[in-house]
Amino acid sequence: MTASAAAGDHGDGHSRSPLAVLTLGAIGVVFGDIGTSPLYAFKEAFGGPHALALTEAHVLGVLSMIFWAVTLIVSFKYVLFVLNFDNKGEGGVLALLAYATRLMRNKPELQWWVSVAAVFAASLFYGDAVITPAISVLSAVEGLSVAAPALESWIVPLTIAIIVALFAIQHRGTGKVGRYFGPITVAWFLTIATLGVLSILQNPSVLRAIGPQYALAFALESPGAAFLALGAVFLTLTGGEALYADMGHFGPKPIRIGWFGLVFPSLMLNYLGQGALVLRDPAAAKNPFYLLAPDMLVLPLVGLATLATVIASQATISGAFSVTQQASRLGYLPHIPAKHTSESERGQIYIPQINWILLVIVVVLVLEFGSSSALAAAYGIAVSATMLLETGLVAVVAYALLPKWRPLVLAGLAVVATAELLFFLSNATKIFAGGWFPLVCGLFVFTLLTTWKRATGVIRAEESRHRVPLKGFFEMLGDVPRVQGTAIYLSSDSGAVPTTLLHNLKHNKILHERILFISIVTEDVPRLPDLERTEVEVLEPKRLFRVKLHYGFMEDPDVLRGLQLLERHGLKFELMDTTFFLGKSTIAPAKRRGLFTWRRTLFRWMQRNSPSAAEYFRLPPDRVIELGTRVTV
Repeated sequence: MTASAAAGDHGDGHSRSPLAVLTLGAIGVVFGDIGTSPLYAFKEAFGGPHALALTEAHVLGVLSMIFWAVTLIVSFKYVLFVLNFDNKGEGGVLALLAYATRLMRNKPELQWWVSVAAVFAASLFYGDAVITPAISVLSAVEGLSVAAPALESWIVPLTIAIIVALFAIQHRGTGKVGRYFGPITVAWFLTIATLGVLSILQNPSVLRAIGPQYALAFALESPGAAFLALGAVFLTLTGGEALYADMGHFGPKPIRIGWFGLVFPSLMLNYLGQGALVLRDPAAAKNPFYLLAPDMLVLPLVGLATLATVIASQATISGAFSVTQQASRLGYLPHIPAKHTSESERGQIYIPQINWILLVIVVVLVLEFGSSSALAAAYGIAVSATMLLETGLVAVVAYALLPKWRPLVLAGLAVVATAELLFFLSNATKIFAGGWFPLVCGLFVFTLLTTWKRATGVIRAEESRHRVPLKGFFEMLGDVPRVQGTAIYLSSDSGAVPTTLLHNLKHNKILHERILFISIVTEDVPRLPDLERTEVEVLEPKRLFRVKLHYGFMEDPDVLRGLQLLERHGLKFELMDTTFFLGKSTIAPAKRRGLFTWRRTLFRWMQRNSPSAAEYFRLPPDRVIELGTRVTV
C-alpha cells in the first residue's frame, strides 16, 4: 500500500474537474513563488554581499548548483516523493503533524519532538509570508530602473502602493480574480523561457552547466566562495515548499504535470539564459533578468513581472490564513473565526487580524530594506529551516508507513537533508545582514503557539482533577425544579458534567426541561462529510442527550448547522427557546515570580484579545450565557 493510500484518498473535488483545468489552476497558485525567483536569485550570486567574481568557472558553477539543487530538492524530494504523503488529500507541515501524531500515538516522546519540529516549521512560515510580498513585488518594480533610470526614485513608493492594494482586496477573496492566475502565470513562464532560449542561442556553450562536474569543480577549487554562494542558489528554491502545502487544492498529479511540463524547464532555461548573458556582457550582472529583454519590451516585462509577483504574494498571504486556521483547529491558537470568501472553494478564507498585521510588517520591510538585494539577505534562512524540519517529519512518516523501503528511503532523505543543512548554514551567514528578522518572527510565533497549547493543557489538567463524571450525576441530584426550554452546554469533555452546568445549578438551582451536552471534536483529518458529523447518545429519553459534533482540522465548527443535522436523530430546536451556556477558564496570576511566569501574562493577554467563543461557534449572542472560572496553579 502506498503512503497516499494509507493516508486516505484525495479530498473533495480533485477528480471532479478536468485534469487540464486543475493543472492550469495549480500553475497559477502553486508555482507563483518559485516562478518569480529568476527576478533576483541569479543576480544575488554576483551582486549580493558575498558577490562572486564574474568568471566563466563561477558562472557555470553557480548554474550547475542551481540546476542540481532544484532537481534534487524540488523535483525529487517534493514533486516525486513528498506529494505521496498526504493527510486525506491535504499537505503542509501542520497536516503532516496531524498525520505523524496519529502514527506515533504509542510513542509519546517521539510525538513530542515531532510536534515541536512541526510547530516551529509552521512558525517560520510567517517570516516567509512577510518577506515574499516585499521582495517579489520590489524586485519586479525594480525593472523600472532598467527601462527608465529617471523613475528609480518611484520604485519604493510604487511597491508600497501595490502591496497596500493587494492586502486591501483580500476581504473580497481570490475567487473572482483567481481564474486569471493560471493564464497569467502560464504567460509568465512562456515569456521567461523564450527570453532564456534567445540568450542561450547566442552562447550555446552555457548548456554545459547542466553537468554536475561544474558544481563539483567550483566547490573543490573555491570551497569558501561556493559555500557562500549557496545562499544565493537557495533563493531559486524558495516557494518549493508551497508545492506540498497547496496540494489539497489540486492533488499531486496536476502539480507534477505543471512542474515537469512547464515550470521546471522554463525556470532552467531562464537561469541558463541569464548565465549566457553575463558571460557575453559582465555589466549585465546588475540586473540580468530584465536585461535579457530588448529595450522596447522591458516596460511590458515589468508589468507582467508585477502581475506574477502579486500572484506569488497572494498565494503566500492565503497560506498564512490557512496556517493560522489549522493552528487554531489543532489547539495551538485561540478560536479564530475565518471569513469564507468563496461559496464553492472552502480553502479560500480571510482573517482580518492576520491580514492587517502582515500588511504593516511588509510595508515596514520595504521601507527599511529598500531593495530586493538587501531583502535577499533576510530571505532564505526561514525557508531553509522549514525545508530541513519538513524532511525530518517526512522521514518519521515514511519510516512508519514504508517498512520494506526504509533503508532506501532514509538514505535518499539523508542526502536531501545534507544538502538542506548546507543551504541553512550558508543562509545563517546572513543573519546579521537581515536574516535575523524571519528568525525573530518565527520565534515570536512559536512562543505564542506553544504558550497557548501549554496553558490550555494546564487548564484541562486542573479541571480534570475536579472532574464530576456525567454518569449517575442526575440520579444523585434528586428533585430539581425544571424550566421550559432547551439548555445546550458546550464542553470539551463529553464524559464529565460541564462546569457551566455546575455553576448554573449552584447559583440558580434549576435545570431546563431538555439538556444537551455538546462536544466539538476536531479530527486529525482535513474534512468530514455531514453523515459522519454527528454522534448522539440518549442519557434520558426526551430530556438528556450527549452529542458530539465532529469536524476536520480545516473546517469551521458551526453549531447551529450541527443542530440542524441532529434532526435526523429526532432532535428539533426552536432557537428562541434555546439557551447556550459557554465556559471560559483562565489562569490566575502567579503568586511568586519565576523564570516562566511571563507566559501566564502572555496567555491572559491572548485570551483577552481573542474572539469570543460565541463568535467562533457562530452562536446568536442574545441566546448565550458565558460563565467563567479561574485556575490557580
